[in-house]
Amino acid sequence: MPKPEQHSENTLSRGTLFAGVIAGITASACCLGPLVLLMLGISGSWIGNLTAMEPYRPIFIGLTLLFLGLALRKLYFIPQSCAVDKSCARPANLRKQRILFWFITSLIIAMVAFPWYAPLFLE
Repeated sequence: MPKPEQHSENTLSRGTLFAGVIAGITASACCLGPLVLLMLGISGSWIGNLTAMEPYRPIFIGLTLLFLGLALRKLYFIPQSCAVDKSCARPANLRKQRILFWFITSLIIAMVAFPWYAPLFLE
Protein backbone atom coordinates (compact mmCIF):
# COMPACT_ATOMS: atom_id res chain seq x y z
CA MET A 1 0.00 0.00 0.00
CA PRO A 2 1.58 3.36 -1.00
CA LYS A 3 2.17 5.85 1.72
CA PRO A 4 -0.06 8.94 1.51
CA GLU A 5 2.94 11.29 1.18
CA GLN A 6 4.27 9.33 -1.82
CA HIS A 7 0.96 9.57 -3.64
CA SER A 8 0.68 13.28 -2.89
CA GLU A 9 4.25 13.90 -4.14
CA ASN A 10 3.46 12.32 -7.52
CA THR A 11 0.19 14.24 -7.70
CA LEU A 12 2.01 17.46 -6.78
CA SER A 13 4.60 16.94 -9.51
CA ARG A 14 1.95 16.28 -12.16
CA GLY A 15 -0.19 19.13 -10.88
CA THR A 16 2.60 21.70 -11.05
CA LEU A 17 3.56 20.67 -14.57
CA PHE A 18 -0.08 20.76 -15.69
CA ALA A 19 -0.60 24.15 -14.02
CA GLY A 20 2.52 25.46 -15.77
CA VAL A 21 1.15 24.37 -19.13
CA ILE A 22 -2.22 26.02 -18.48
CA ALA A 23 -0.56 29.24 -17.29
CA GLY A 24 1.70 29.25 -20.36
CA ILE A 25 -1.25 28.82 -22.69
CA THR A 26 -3.17 31.64 -21.04
CA ALA A 27 -0.06 33.85 -21.11
CA SER A 28 0.11 33.48 -24.89
CA ALA A 29 -3.65 33.45 -25.58
CA CYS A 30 -3.76 37.16 -26.44
CA CYS A 31 -1.17 36.85 -29.20
CA LEU A 32 -0.95 33.23 -30.29
CA GLY A 33 -4.69 32.52 -30.11
CA PRO A 34 -5.82 34.78 -32.96
CA LEU A 35 -3.03 33.53 -35.24
CA VAL A 36 -3.91 29.88 -34.58
CA LEU A 37 -7.60 30.56 -35.22
CA LEU A 38 -6.80 32.34 -38.48
CA MET A 39 -4.58 29.46 -39.59
CA LEU A 40 -7.49 27.10 -38.92
CA GLY A 41 -9.69 29.24 -41.16
CA ILE A 42 -11.74 30.67 -38.32
CA SER A 43 -12.20 34.40 -38.64
CA GLY A 44 -14.42 37.15 -37.44
CA SER A 45 -14.34 40.44 -35.66
CA TRP A 46 -14.62 38.69 -32.27
CA ILE A 47 -11.02 37.44 -32.62
CA GLY A 48 -9.87 40.96 -31.80
CA ASN A 49 -11.42 40.57 -28.35
CA LEU A 50 -8.79 37.99 -27.45
CA THR A 51 -6.32 40.83 -26.98
CA ALA A 52 -8.29 41.90 -23.91
CA MET A 53 -6.14 39.48 -21.91
CA GLU A 54 -2.94 41.38 -22.75
CA PRO A 55 -2.83 43.34 -19.44
CA TYR A 56 -2.88 40.04 -17.52
CA ARG A 57 -0.03 38.52 -19.54
CA PRO A 58 2.73 39.34 -17.00
CA ILE A 59 0.71 37.69 -14.24
CA PHE A 60 0.27 34.51 -16.28
CA ILE A 61 3.97 34.52 -17.23
CA GLY A 62 4.83 34.77 -13.53
CA LEU A 63 2.50 31.88 -12.70
CA THR A 64 4.05 29.86 -15.51
CA LEU A 65 7.54 30.42 -14.16
CA LEU A 66 6.39 29.59 -10.63
CA PHE A 67 4.82 26.27 -11.61
CA LEU A 68 7.71 25.29 -13.87
CA GLY A 69 10.09 26.13 -11.03
CA LEU A 70 8.12 23.91 -8.66
CA ALA A 71 8.20 21.04 -11.15
CA LEU A 72 11.96 21.57 -11.69
CA ARG A 73 12.50 21.52 -7.94
CA LYS A 74 10.54 18.29 -7.61
CA LEU A 75 12.33 16.55 -10.48
CA TYR A 76 15.92 17.61 -9.74
CA PHE A 77 16.37 18.88 -6.19
CA ILE A 78 14.07 16.84 -3.95
CA PRO A 79 15.29 13.27 -3.45
CA GLN A 80 12.89 10.65 -4.77
CA SER A 81 11.44 8.51 -2.02
CA CYS A 82 9.23 5.56 -2.81
CA ALA A 83 9.00 1.85 -2.16
CA VAL A 84 11.35 -0.45 -4.04
CA ASP A 85 8.52 -2.35 -5.76
CA LYS A 86 6.76 0.79 -7.09
CA SER A 87 7.18 2.23 -10.58
CA CYS A 88 8.59 5.50 -9.22
CA ALA A 89 11.67 3.59 -7.94
CA ARG A 90 12.83 2.88 -11.49
CA PRO A 91 15.37 5.40 -12.83
CA ALA A 92 13.86 5.10 -16.33
CA ASN A 93 10.60 6.66 -15.11
CA LEU A 94 12.41 9.64 -13.60
CA ARG A 95 14.33 10.06 -16.85
CA LYS A 96 11.07 10.05 -18.85
CA GLN A 97 9.56 12.62 -16.50
CA ARG A 98 12.59 14.87 -16.94
CA ILE A 99 12.47 14.56 -20.73
CA LEU A 100 8.76 15.39 -20.71
CA PHE A 101 9.44 18.35 -18.43
CA TRP A 102 12.04 19.84 -20.81
CA PHE A 103 9.84 19.20 -23.85
CA ILE A 104 6.89 20.97 -22.24
CA THR A 105 9.14 23.77 -20.98
CA SER A 106 10.46 24.40 -24.50
CA LEU A 107 6.91 24.54 -25.86
CA ILE A 108 5.85 26.96 -23.13
CA ILE A 109 8.86 29.20 -23.79
CA ALA A 110 7.98 29.24 -27.50
CA MET A 111 4.38 30.22 -26.69
CA VAL A 112 5.30 32.90 -24.16
CA ALA A 113 7.94 34.42 -26.45
CA PHE A 114 5.60 34.44 -29.45
CA PRO A 115 4.87 38.21 -29.39
CA TRP A 116 8.57 38.92 -29.85
CA TYR A 117 9.13 36.67 -32.86
CA ALA A 118 5.64 36.89 -34.42
CA PRO A 119 6.57 39.88 -36.63
CA LEU A 120 9.06 37.64 -38.42
CA PHE A 121 6.17 35.50 -39.68
CA LEU A 122 3.83 38.36 -40.51
CA GLU A 123 6.13 40.34 -42.78
